[in-house]
Formats: sequence, structure tokens, C-alpha cells
Amino acid sequence: MLRAVAIAAALCAFSGVSLAGQPKAAQNQPSDVYYEIFVRAFYDSKGQGVGDLNGITEKLDYIKSLGVSGIWLMPINPSPSYHGYDITDYEAINPQYGTMQDFKHLLDEAHKRGIKVVMDMVINHTSDQHPWFKAALNPNDPHHDWYLWAKPGTDIHAISAVGGPAWHRASNGQYYEGTFTGAMPDLNYDNPVVRKAMIEVGRFWLRQGVDGFRLDAAQHIYDDLRTDMDDPIALQKNVRWWSEYRHALETTNPNVWLVGEVARQNPDDLTPYLGPLNTVFNFPVATQLIESVRQERNLGIGNSLQFTYAAYRTHAGGHFDDAPFLSNHDQERVMSQLDDNMAHMRVAAALLLTLPGEPFIYYGEELGMQGTKPDEDIREPMRWYRNGKGPGTASWKDWSTNDGADVSVQAENADPGSLLNLYRTLISWRTQVSALRDGALTNVPADDPHVLAYTLADAQSRVLVVHNLSRDVRVFDLGSNVHASSVLLQTKPGAVLANGKLTLSAYATAILQ
Repeated sequence: MLRAVAIAAALCAFSGVSLAGQPKAAQNQPSDVYYEIFVRAFYDSKGQGVGDLNGITEKLDYIKSLGVSGIWLMPINPSPSYHGYDITDYEAINPQYGTMQDFKHLLDEAHKRGIKVVMDMVINHTSDQHPWFKAALNPNDPHHDWYLWAKPGTDIHAISAVGGPAWHRASNGQYYEGTFTGAMPDLNYDNPVVRKAMIEVGRFWLRQGVDGFRLDAAQHIYDDLRTDMDDPIALQKNVRWWSEYRHALETTNPNVWLVGEVARQNPDDLTPYLGPLNTVFNFPVATQLIESVRQERNLGIGNSLQFTYAAYRTHAGGHFDDAPFLSNHDQERVMSQLDDNMAHMRVAAALLLTLPGEPFIYYGEELGMQGTKPDEDIREPMRWYRNGKGPGTASWKDWSTNDGADVSVQAENADPGSLLNLYRTLISWRTQVSALRDGALTNVPADDPHVLAYTLADAQSRVLVVHNLSRDVRVFDLGSNVHASSVLLQTKPGAVLANGKLTLSAYATAILQ
């Protein structure tokens, strides 16, 4: 997490200042990397075909071996759907996944290993099978006002903010709002009783020992209709709610960590959420990273991030986290986006894991698992074994891709040059060099469009990061404003620094000091 002292140091770090002689951070520092897990698909401890909480506990040592600091569990509450984003009981565990005792055991074992646990908090809407909504079908029930109902003059044909119908007819003949689907009726956050109830849900899980929450559909609390998407009033009400939510939860756990899903492609749309939340997922940089890797060209990532991070710092009073990622459970897997190009996949990993903040990786990404829409096919069972099936392999659905035996934990563990071991290496860099986690980023202009370079500086370290995005050897001239004395870390052998110029192998990354 960027700190005010690190920012102050960074402001003057690279005006002709040498990078030589910077001390390494202690080896026991966190990486600040998080690992997203779809419980149903990860590891089945009971042999019933469905991944479960005890399965995650069994695989904590694997997760620890990656070097990550935390895990994000996709919804674990009871739900009528396979994905869990339509909850029927906010203070219980999905019985397919286990019990509350199982969950507390997972928390205990994760914390023993220094792994934080972040839960998916889905409070924009409930399931239409939730007792609250069933009660709300009676206009005289107090729960009726917990949801949003059409009034005289409401355009029931309006389009929602995600592109589908916004209004759905209930069994009582009335129309209710559901931004995503009719199975997910939106809650009414203008009702203080709803606000209080959802704050209590958060507090409940904090008392169990959860470290924080991934806030599903954070922008859609008030951004419900297509006409709301650029409405400053909707944005203002969103920000006010999340400020209230964070302050309330901090009375239970002052260190609660909140990361919001604000699925917008303009960085300016993310900035207002910094402060009310600890951070938001950086959807714009995800798109830019993938496209730059695919084209093997620097599409202005450094300039864009320098500008965005400066805006974040200003808005949040000098304190912010970023949550960069490559893909998640709603998007086609990275390897599929990159057309199964392993060289490109390795560059994408290096780009992601040399950015400051809390990068997120999606389970199986570290193996190069593929997956394209529909959603079920990007949430497939984790590949543990060369031959596919084996003890613990989830079988809730079959694999739809042609990933071979080499795309498995078993195969890649044994291969020092595997993608899995590259992920481990890159994540370990973050524990060695604090600037890779906490540093303020300054773009370093490169005449070569196939090179991306930037400096990262915090109070403990200052480094220059250089990526060769192309299939050819590149020579990068550091110029007169950035001085480095040696290559500290590199993804491939062959990085040579001489006379102010860095020679870098194809698709290689180097960290200079």
C-alpha cells in the first residue's frame, strides 16, 4: 500500500538521481498479491464433484507456495445458482461448500500461513428466492420497501446499466428493478433499514475473522439504468453509501480492507471511489495490458498509470492502493485472449506483477488455463494433474478447452521454466523490493515503441523496470535523467547494462538498481 512517506520520496526520486546502492527489503515482507478462487471449481475434499471450503484448506500450502498475501473467495453463501451471486441467506454458508465450522477452520489455517481472506460481498441485490423478497411481494409487508418497485409513469421498458431489461414482472403483477436479471432484485438503499441490515452483514463476517470484502457491483447501488451511468447524482449517492459502509465496518475492524468492482474503462470513473473504498479493480489497465501484449507495443501504459495514480493520490489524500489484474471470473481467460501464445502470457504476467498495489490473479491463470464464454467455461475445474482427473479434482462440469497435460500443477511444479514457476518468481520479487509493491510510478519515455519503462520509488527502494514487449532483442537507452548501475532481477538471461544502455532479450523484463 502506498504511504504518504513513500509518495514524498518518489516526487523527487528521478530527477537525475542514481538508482545504485538501494537496499533490498526484508525477505519476509508480503507480496500484496491476491488469488481469486471459485470454490466450486478449486478442490473437492469429499469426492462429491464440487469444490469446497475444506478443499481450499487442504490446498493452502499450494497457495502459500505461490507467495500470495491473500485469497478472494467468490460467493460462499447459500444460493440457488451455481455461481452464487444471488444470495438467499447472508449469514450462512452454502451447504455444498461446507459449514461455518469449516469456514472458521479455513480462516484459522490461512491466517497461520500469513494469508488474508477476502469474501465476495454481494449486496447490490438479493436472490428472488430470498425470504426478504418473498415477503416483499406483499405490499403491506415492511420488506416491500426493501426493494425498488415501479411507480405510475415508470418506463418499464427501460434498459438497465448492464444492457438488459431493468424491470421485471413479479408474481403479484408488480414490476421490480433488477439491474442484472429478474433473479436478482435490486435492494433499495434509500431505505435506512436496508443500509443498517447490510452493514450488519459485513460486521457479522468481520467478527468471524474475515479480513475484508470484494464488493460486487459497487457502482450499481444507484447506477441502475442506462441513463444513470453518467449521472453525477447517482455517483454521489454511490460514494456516500460506500463511505458510510466503510466507516461503520471500521468500528468492528479498523483494518478492514475493501476493494470494489467498478467496471468502467475510463480511469476518471474510478477515482471518486478511492477514499470511500481502499481501492477498486483497475479495469482500464487490464484492457491496456492485454492489448499491449497482443500487439507487442507500448500503448501508453506508463503515461496512463502515472496520470491515474497521481489522481488517485490526490483524491485519497496521499493514500491509495491499486488493484490491477489481467482477467477475472467474468472475462475470458488471459491465455485465451492471447490466443494460447505462451510468450505473450509470460510478458503479461511480468507486466501485472511489476505494478504497485495489490495485483489479483485468477485461479489457473498461473498455469495458463484457457477458457472462453459462456461464463461456465471460464470457471472450470482447476487442473491439478497431468492426466486431468485425480483426487480432489472438481467435476461439476467437464473442461471445454484443449489444454494439454503440461497445463497442470503436477507438470508445472516439476518444470523450473514453467509459467507456474515464473509466477512464483515474479511474486517473490515483490517481497524483495518494496518499491514493486508500494512505489510511486513515473513513466520513462522510450523511443522504441516495443519497450515499456518506468521507475518505482518508495522510502526503502528505487528501481527502474524495463519490459521488452517484442520477439526481438531490444536496446533501451536510459537517457540522462535515470541512472542505474546494475541489473538486479530479470525474467530471462541476457540483460546487459553498459554505457547507459540496456540490452534485453526477446519478451524479457529486467529490474535495475
